[in-house]
Amino acid sequence: MKLEPIVVSLLDTDLYKFNMDQVIFHKHTDLCGEYYFRCRDEGVVFTKEMLEEINAQIDHLCTLRFRKEELDYLRSIRFIKNDYVEFLRLWHPIRDYVETSLSEDGQLKTVVRGPLFSAMQFEIYLLEIINEVYFRMRYDYGRLLASAQERLDQKIADFQSGKYTFRFAEFGARRRLSREWEEVVVRRLAAETDNCIGTSNVYLAMKYQLTPIGTYAHEFVQMYQGIDSIPLAYTNHYALEDWYDEYRGDNGTALTDTVTTELFLLDFNRAMVNNFTGVRHDSGDPYAWGEKIIAHYEKYGVDPKTKLLLFSDSLNFDKAQALYDYFKNRAKVSFGIGTFCSNDTCEKALNIVIKLQTVNGRAVAKLSDTPGKAMCRDADYLEYLKRSVDFRLNREKGAAGCL
Repeated sequence: MKLEPIVVSLLDTDLYKFNMDQVIFHKHTDLCGEYYFRCRDEGVVFTKEMLEEINAQIDHLCTLRFRKEELDYLRSIRFIKNDYVEFLRLWHPIRDYVETSLSEDGQLKTVVRGPLFSAMQFEIYLLEIINEVYFRMRYDYGRLLASAQERLDQKIADFQSGKYTFRFAEFGARRRLSREWEEVVVRRLAAETDNCIGTSNVYLAMKYQLTPIGTYAHEFVQMYQGIDSIPLAYTNHYALEDWYDEYRGDNGTALTDTVTTELFLLDFNRAMVNNFTGVRHDSGDPYAWGEKIIAHYEKYGVDPKTKLLLFSDSLNFDKAQALYDYFKNRAKVSFGIGTFCSNDTCEKALNIVIKLQTVNGRAVAKLSDTPGKAMCRDADYLEYLKRSVDFRLNREKGAAGCL
């Protein structure tokens, strides 16, 4: 079964890939990385035919180049700088950076190796390819599409009836049912409700004149773990400093949980609280997290109602509405909703990720606020990172207790 090309534009990716890559292009071109694919679901089997199609789709991806109108669109985003866009005029995905294989029991193995400014761009493209190939070749796609259509109709009706009142951005590119279906979802949610404020998908934002939304991901903080001169427990500090130096507050929603929110808040000092427009939740209890963030703002005398709480962890619309009702009078509240928008069908969506695992030959890891979301190929390093984080937390708490 040969499929039509899945990725047809290099803008068909999440905005934060360009945001992060611009910082790397300006500050850290010496970093090299390795990204590994993982399916978190048990019992998912990929076939040889699926692998062949995935490889054919990657081959096609690596023939693409940015078109003039795409580069012009990136220039129109106020915080994307011209020298970086000129770099993208020359850049393209390099096939040699990607390796794929199947284990005997049908587990898909995918690794990306290369300079970080180039290797990092593969993540969303590969997830889009892998997910669509799996669902088109594993199931009756027409049946999936019909169920997705029925569920989307109901979602839109619920917004129109006033059942749902929150505002959100579509974050569904990485686990979408298909390219064509994500486009339908974004077009209809934007046209038929007043609640969809934008999308992380830059291509769809350009096509439908929507706001492209995103700042940075866990990999941005993780990459600082691979820089020899930076102590592990201070990676958030240096990541926040570099981000502010690059964007001067113009692209400022900080992700809190890469090495736990508790540690993040030590570095989210008065200057950073003022410089960043808000923070994003991606693991742990969202209510406890929101309370903790609000208390942190209040500690510095900042009105939480002037700051954004952006929730993005495995949300559906009922969960989002409950969070909105709980926090709406205490802070600005918005949501990034992915799989529930782009792959809500009669079959369970895959929980697939591609994560940064080494930088310059050193292991890196995400701890998160949910232990099961930690991902690291080096168990010893993961324990070392945890101890480093705990040491700093205990030391600084102890110092505070002496005052």
